[in-house]
Amino acid sequence: MAFHIRNPETDALARKVAAVKGVGLTEAVHEALRHELERAAPEQDLIEASHAFARRLRQLGNPERGLPADKEFIDSLYEDGRCLSTLQDHCSNAARAG
Repeated sequence: MAFHIRNPETDALARKVAAVKGVGLTEAVHEALRHELERAAPEQDLIEASHAFARRLRQLGNPERGLPADKEFIDSLYEDGRCLSTLQDHCSNAARAG
């Protein structure tokens, strides 16, 4: 199982990590790759959780009962930093109307 690093900068980095840690090249590369996979795992978990959440919302949603997101409503979200209260007002008004 030969593994050749053809990029001079990558080779230098691998050798530097090996020297700093006092390990061989194989172990230095192994640890670095394992560390990167561990770092990427939470990101992938978050992405998958976000996708699952979006799928669940689509299953629960009912486009026939949805509130309109017209220009006036969207514009109101950006006025005076009152996003939450504006959204609550809009939902209350739509619920009374519908």
